[in-house]
Amino acid sequence: MKVFRAVWLALALVACCAPVAWGEGFALNEWSARGLSLAGGMVGRADDVSAIAYNAAGITQLPGTHLMGGFALISPAGGITTQSGGRETDTYTKPALWNAPHAYASHQLSDNAWIGLGVFSRFGLGNSYAGDWAGKSNVYDIGVQTISFVPTLAIKFNDTFSASVGVEAMNAHMYMGNKIYTVPPSNPGSPFYNDMQLEGNGWGYGAHLGLHMRLNDQWSVGLSYKSQVTMNINGDVEFANNGGNLAARTLHLPQAVDCSANTVLQLPDSAALGVAYKPLDNLSFELGAVWTRWSTYNALNIYMDNGYSSINNKEWRDGWNFNASVEYKPLDWWALRAGFAYETPVVNERHADFMIPTNGRQMLSLGTGFNWDNWTVDLAYAHLWINSLDYGTTDAAGISGSAGITGGNSKDVSANIYMLSVGYTF
Repeated sequence: MKVFRAVWLALALVACCAPVAWGEGFALNEWSARGLSLAGGMVGRADDVSAIAYNAAGITQLPGTHLMGGFALISPAGGITTQSGGRETDTYTKPALWNAPHAYASHQLSDNAWIGLGVFSRFGLGNSYAGDWAGKSNVYDIGVQTISFVPTLAIKFNDTFSASVGVEAMNAHMYMGNKIYTVPPSNPGSPFYNDMQLEGNGWGYGAHLGLHMRLNDQWSVGLSYKSQVTMNINGDVEFANNGGNLAARTLHLPQAVDCSANTVLQLPDSAALGVAYKPLDNLSFELGAVWTRWSTYNALNIYMDNGYSSINNKEWRDGWNFNASVEYKPLDWWALRAGFAYETPVVNERHADFMIPTNGRQMLSLGTGFNWDNWTVDLAYAHLWINSLDYGTTDAAGISGSAGITGGNSKDVSANIYMLSVGYTF
């Protein structure tokens, strides 16, 4: 009973602290401190309980009952240069420190069967700019927060092959703020920017599949698949100055009437491969690749009950993450880790907006781990270099045309991640 109380306490803490972060696109892989320090190199290894997020078939390597919980502190930074009227203006995102927690539990039922439960986030993004910045008609505040609950069953068929299947229930919370240029009919000579806030929540469901092959004492291979999740998000739109007599500048923008709204958010599926090599008992390497089908994210259309539809084309391309990692244990109770990952661009610059000012990234990660008796403590740090995104050809609303922005690019975009995980074995 103490085990289950500890699990549910950890899950409650994770659920009330939904994560927001930056990834390529907005996929996340900050699922454990050890996993982060290995740049995601846990698909082939899959030898601690956080494998539930990376490749759950690996929990068949864990005898007894295992728990893990922790969090990441993610500090993104960057700026955007906008061009308007022959002038350039630099704007930087507001300082932020996002919390991304995680929790896992696994239990061995028999010689061949294990169950597990993971709570973590597959997607998230957050950006905030000054309310009067040049791109305020597109967005000045945006957040997409997801939390996934993944119960899992893993089966060990023999000493070589294990497989897993999990059901994912994902909750999403989305908010966005922008400024609508508004002309009051009673005083057309005094136009102003009306603040519009959108907020909504929704659920979606999917599946996780895993395969782990321990070929011999040195080599192991892992495969995992996470399905697409369709999120139906319903919420409300509120205006700072509310009234049906407040008409927007054009018919393509909403009247200032508080109303309900809905959108469908297509979150992509992904497949991962990891090949791990362990030449010594205290030394291991892994090479891996993750493919994410971002081409399913072709639009983010918001429909409001006041008759207005916000049509936002995306048409992203599929993305790849290539990673390499090493783990060395100079002592039985102490581990040193390092990893590197390269991610390809996914954003279509013809429809680029200020929600996600990234265009591919590279990550270098370092970490260490300690264990004594039944406890483990893992620490990790990662730095992300994020490529510039060009806005010279975009047709996104609130940037080209009515906003008067004729070009620009993101600049100096990066992120630092600090992560802690604590584990216990019964």
